[in-house]
Amino acid sequence: MNLINLNHISIQSIKVKFSMHKKGSVHDRQALYQVHNRLFFRLFQVSNRLDRQCLNELGLSSIHWAVLGALARSHVENGMVFSDLTEYLQVSRQNLDGVLKRLERDQLVQRRINLDDRRSKIVSLSTQGQQLWQDLQDNISIFYQQALSDLAFDDLISLVHLLNKVHSGLEQISIHSAKVEYPSVLNNCNQ
Repeated sequence: MNLINLNHISIQSIKVKFSMHKKGSVHDRQALYQVHNRLFFRLFQVSNRLDRQCLNELGLSSIHWAVLGALARSHVENGMVFSDLTEYLQVSRQNLDGVLKRLERDQLVQRRINLDDRRSKIVSLSTQGQQLWQDLQDNISIFYQQALSDLAFDDLISLVHLLNKVHSGLEQISIHSAKVEYPSVLNNCNQ
């Protein structure tokens, strides 16, 4: 079986191959499965590349960058409730707690008791964290410019829109209540 190698062909050629087959055919489902598989693998690769480049170029991991950025927003200058920060960043409490411990050790963030609800904590940037964030701004700007230099403004807007759709789709996943769309595709792809 000749599978589509998405690393070496254009989207246009995928569309042509996809449209050549009867809608709903095995070939149609195979092409769709391959595109889905490649898309999620590419998202994984992009995430790993982002983390590596953050460490190499900015000196911090992408999760540290995200936490500092979340806490540096002007409307949360007094900090965020821990649970709100986990929701905003879409990370687990355990994962965020580990990240915050390292940032606290580096004296970049601080946690304090929430006076409105003593059971929760407020997380905020320390003075050193605020200064680091300000110092990083020029390099972050260069990072963005270099990473996205091949994309026009309209491409960027489209990409954000499409990633929002993927994010929304991921929130809707309920595997146990779904019908498998490409069972024969999986069998044929392994041959």
